[in-house]
Amino acid sequence: MTETSTTTGTPAATAEPSRAIELHIHEVTPRLLTVLKVIDLSPVMRRVIFGGDDMTKAVFPFRPMAVSDHVKLVFPELATGELHLPEAGPDRLIMPEGRPRPLFRDYTVRAFDPDTLEVSIDFVLHDHGVAGRWAIAASPGQQLGVLGPRGSHLYPTGFGHYLLAADETGLPALARWLEELPADLSCDVFISVDSAAGEIDLPHHPGAVVRYLHRSVLGVTALEDAVLSWRPAGDDLFVWAAGEATAMKTIRRHVRDVLGVPKGHTDIDGYWKNGVEGLDHHAADDDD
Repeated sequence: MTETSTTTGTPAATAEPSRAIELHIHEVTPRLLTVLKVIDLSPVMRRVIFGGDDMTKAVFPFRPMAVSDHVKLVFPELATGELHLPEAGPDRLIMPEGRPRPLFRDYTVRAFDPDTLEVSIDFVLHDHGVAGRWAIAASPGQQLGVLGPRGSHLYPTGFGHYLLAADETGLPALARWLEELPADLSCDVFISVDSAAGEIDLPHHPGAVVRYLHRSVLGVTALEDAVLSWRPAGDDLFVWAAGEATAMKTIRRHVRDVLGVPKGHTDIDGYWKNGVEGLDHHAADDDD
C-alpha cells in the first residue's frame, strides 16, 4: 500500500501543491439507490446513473483528485432476489438478524452531481460475475445498495510528471485523473483493452499522451510490456496503476526496482485477479 497522511474534514490550504497522498475518512452511510439512466460507453462498458431519496441521508463524499474513491455495491441475494442493506454499527456493518451476508463488490465512483444528487458508476460488462451480469441487465427502476465511500485518497499534484496505467477496470479512475489533474501537468497514459471495441472516449487533458493497447494484437501482457519498456524523461515522477493483480505486481516491482520510484510516490492496486471472484483488492498488493 502507499504511504499516506491521514486526516478528517477538509485539508488546510497550502502554498505548494501536495506531494503526499492524503487519506480522509468518512462515516459509512448505507443507501438504497435506484437506477435512473443507463448509457453504453462501448460494447463492453456501461455507465449506470443512480439516485433516489437515500441520497439525502447524508452528504455524499466526492472530492477533487480522490480519483480512486470507491463504494461497495450491495447486490440482491442470488436465491431470493431480495436486497437487504446492512446497518452501520460503531465499528462494523451489521446485517439484519437471520439474513446472510450480502454480495459486495467495490466500484469506483466515476462522477457525482451535487445539484441532482446523482452518482455515476461505470461497469465492465461480462457474464462471469455478479456485478457484470447485473450491469448487462440494468435498466431504470432497478435498485442496488451502496455503502460509502469509506475514505478518500487525495492524490498529489506536486510532481513533474505522472505515469498512469490501467486495464478496463481502472478506466473510471483513469478518466477522473484526466479530468482532475491540473492542466499544466504532464502524464503518460497506458490503457489495456481487449480490442478497439473496448476503447471509450476519455476527457481531454492538454498534457496527456494516451495510448490504447489491444491485447488481441499485443498479447495478454500488453500493459506490463508497455510500462516495462517506458522510460521517464526525469525522476520527479508519480505512478498510479490499476488492473489485474498479477500484472500490477509486475508493474509495482519494475517501478520500485528499475525506475527507483519511492513507495510513497506510487499507488499500484490490483483491482481483480484471474480465477478469483470478489477479490479483496485491499489485501492484494503484497509483494514477495
